[in-house]
Amino acid sequence: MRCPYCNSSDSRVTDSRPDIGDAVIRRRRVCNDCGARFTTVERIQMRDLVVKKNSGKTEAFDREKLFRSIKLACRNRDIKDDQIDRLVASIQRRLETETADDIVTSSLIGQMVSDSLLNLDPIAFIRFVSVYRKFSKVSDFKKIINQIPEAEDDAIVCKLPKTSLF
Repeated sequence: MRCPYCNSSDSRVTDSRPDIGDAVIRRRRVCNDCGARFTTVERIQMRDLVVKKNSGKTEAFDREKLFRSIKLACRNRDIKDDQIDRLVASIQRRLETETADDIVTSSLIGQMVSDSLLNLDPIAFIRFVSVYRKFSKVSDFKKIINQIPEAEDDAIVCKLPKTSLF
């Protein structure tokens, strides 16, 4: 492993810890040349997945892109990065083990994320689905909110002032 500080390839592992259900190993390293400390992360990857977009274009599965999309939907919610990381790891593992082909559709990934977010946080679910399904009208939001099982219990009534703001 190359040192990120001096670019030396001479480093040693000082500590290894499993993480996220033993699917990830974090290794603490020390560079033998400059003495800098850094951490590397190893993930189990069963196969190289390719994502087929709705446009027909294909691209390599990008775990970090999926993480960023979910993190954006969870912004300002009480959801920690390690929860999102576990969710992404779960989706990736399911894609690797439950699909017969190395090519998966973006709609399958979107559905898996939607289902997972609905169980994790309904607000994050609505945020993600509104972008994923390209909501353009208020009625789109109403339809999806009415499909959430606990929507009536958690509903917040918003009353606008009677005077026009415009």
